Amino acid sequence: MFDLDGTLLPLDLETFLHGCFSGMARRVGRWLAPDELVNLIWAAVKDTVENDDSHRTNDEVFREAFMARAGAGKDEVWAEMEAFYEEEFAQLRHLTRPTDLAQEICRTALEQGYELVVATNPIFPEKAIHERLRWAGLEAIPFRLVTTMENSHYCKPRVHYYREILTKIGRCPEECTMIGNDVVEDGAAAEAGIAVGLVTDCLVGSVPVDRPPAWTGTLMDVLEWVKHREI
Repeated sequence: MFDLDGTLLPLDLETFLHGCFSGMARRVGRWLAPDELVNLIWAAVKDTVENDDSHRTNDEVFREAFMARAGAGKDEVWAEMEAFYEEEFAQLRHLTRPTDLAQEICRTALEQGYELVVATNPIFPEKAIHERLRWAGLEAIPFRLVTTMENSHYCKPRVHYYREILTKIGRCPEECTMIGNDVVEDGAAAEAGIAVGLVTDCLVGSVPVDRPPAWTGTLMDVLEWVKHREI
């Protein structure tokens, strides 16, 4: 299992999100001030992360939470946000730092017989996640699963998120490794019994001394480990 943002696609998440929010804010200025929009989005994200209803997708939970708070013009605001992903999101590529290592790691892993999952936090719509996979040069990789708002019912760092992945791919925790850059969000896979590897190129958080991951290293290290089937 690979995280995307900060792992297969190196970036500074705060800078990237600022670019997203700024682009959306320009489109919805008739109805919401920029800070109002950001607060609405984060409130809806919070509700989505805390959701326990396995029958509602993240997309459904987020939309309901956002619309309940958006007030007058909510339908127009939602339409503009969707249009942003269709028309402007691709322009944010310059806020990322794609590396050829990502494709080399994935292709080498496939050659070694691994099944690959993109376990990115599913708080973005499918359109945005697949666009970022394209930036990373991974659009042609046959991933077993890519988690998105539309196909997921939980978010990181909930252990339910990782258990849902295991169920979908029909694997036991012991057969899997989660490779990511976020100590909390990706490290939570350990609660599901999944080995965790932390990539340090864009590390978020401090590696815990009392609960260290199975390994830490750079993307270059990941490539070497995959080549020698050490993951």
